[in-house]
Amino acid sequence: MCLALPTKVIKIDSSGGSVELGGVKRKVNLELLDNVKVGEYVIVHAGFAIQKVDQKEAKETLELLKEMAK
Repeated sequence: MCLALPTKVIKIDSSGGSVELGGVKRKVNLELLDNVKVGEYVIVHAGFAIQKVDQKEAKETLELLKEMAK
């Protein structure tokens, strides 16, 4: 089973980019998506960004996860 969480794109460079979730930063491959921009949210699986996520939906999902963790 896989849990997909929205992560925020914080950097884009020639080798892909970096995302952040809860203070944890990871390098990811962005080649599967078109026109990804810094500040957008993406779903990452196995090091690849596989889907863009609307900012409102991403924030709602992350807030729900915080509530569940309490």
